[in-house]
Amino acid sequence: MKTLKTFRDTEDGAVTVDWVVLAAMIAALCVLAATLMNGEVSTALSNLAQDIHTVIARVRP
Repeated sequence: MKTLKTFRDTEDGAVTVDWVVLAAMIAALCVLAATLMNGEVSTALSNLAQDIHTVIARVRP
């Protein structure tokens, strides 16, 4: 009976679950941000490559 009361009164497990949920949410947000930025970064790098190609074409006779 004392063991059950101690288990009920101890909040260590609840705190651990809170941290696990928080870490999972942060990881999910990072994956979401990377997914959303993937297209934009690809487009920006493609535009940059095209601009560099245009500049080199103008410089070379």
